[in-house]
Amino acid sequence: MKKNSIINSKNIILLGLVSMFVDMSTEMVYPIIPLFLATLGTAPYLIGLIEGVAESIAALLKSFAGYFTDKYNSKKMFAVSGYLLSAVYKIGLILSSTWIGVLISRIIDRTGKGLRTAPRDSLIAESGGKKLGRSFGLHKMLDMLGSGLGVLIAYIILTNNYNFKSVILVSVIPALIGVCILFFVKEKKKVAQANEKVSFKLKDIKLSKKLVMYLGVVFLFSIGNFSNVFLLLKAQNHGFDTQSVLLLYLLFNLTASFFSIPAGKFSDKFGRRSMVVPSYFLYGVIYFGFAIFDFNIAYILLFFLYGVYTAMISGAERALLVEMSPDCYKGTVLGLYGSMQGFGLLLSSTFAGLLWSFAGNNTPFFAGGILAIVSAFLILFLKIGSK
Repeated sequence: MKKNSIINSKNIILLGLVSMFVDMSTEMVYPIIPLFLATLGTAPYLIGLIEGVAESIAALLKSFAGYFTDKYNSKKMFAVSGYLLSAVYKIGLILSSTWIGVLISRIIDRTGKGLRTAPRDSLIAESGGKKLGRSFGLHKMLDMLGSGLGVLIAYIILTNNYNFKSVILVSVIPALIGVCILFFVKEKKKVAQANEKVSFKLKDIKLSKKLVMYLGVVFLFSIGNFSNVFLLLKAQNHGFDTQSVLLLYLLFNLTASFFSIPAGKFSDKFGRRSMVVPSYFLYGVIYFGFAIFDFNIAYILLFFLYGVYTAMISGAERALLVEMSPDCYKGTVLGLYGSMQGFGLLLSSTFAGLLWSFAGNNTPFFAGGILAIVSAFLILFLKIGSK
């Protein structure tokens, strides 16, 4: 029993390190994409379209990857293929000279995200035991630490007068390191009978009404949860230069990393709803803040609070979904969760780009804030999850 516990702990740490290195690579690139697109003369609505189309691919694949993870018990294989595409994505960006090239590259990246997310979360769930909040929190801490390091590396490269594509070239290295670490993760093998219960037929998949309602709330919330590129564009439009925008994004990532484990432990002790509901409310307040405030200190505080929100929601929400899911459908449910988020992001990023272009750059934030507050009240009203 003790040996199994050690193996599980190793899995959590190894999966966290995989995400740390791959997210280090991704976040070296992600915050400069809207700035890079701006240098190409790309309109905000096209930036929204790029994010929306790419995320829709990821959304669709997350459900299928979750399903096949359960059916064939092949979590690790899907995770490896998904993480490999992260490196391919960076190479595509290096070769891009128009927004169309960036779109194709983002589709490759989000395809990888769609393939790996549910299998990876399933591996964490099977290794986390009863401390799911802490396990997902530890993973998120390493994930966001990698993101912060990636932003810091990008900042150093750019402040030494190198161009965007130099950053992208360097980002390939940590992506490949992350993939190599993944091969050391151990995957539990289930008995065949459990796998045979999984089916595409809706009548064979027994999900509780509360779980279905919660997935609906996640979708509603996600319609107002548009891509982070719009937060970065908002800061740039406010007057922050490229390096300062990267520092704001670094603050967000490091804050999320710092609070992820405490937030996960809190949800283990006091219940998932006690963390999920306040995080939705906080998200709404943050978006209202981006729409209302117009001074530098407010932006710094808002990016800090956005990191706090990310830490609060990441471990608690996934742990809640795992606890509400039937044992043989955990991957499927996590995949559906990713799909709800992805399709919501498709709609939200597309509408955010249109609202930004034709109704002003504050309008998307007002809309997102309202949907977040409504979603929080729905969770309370429906009494979803433990308190």
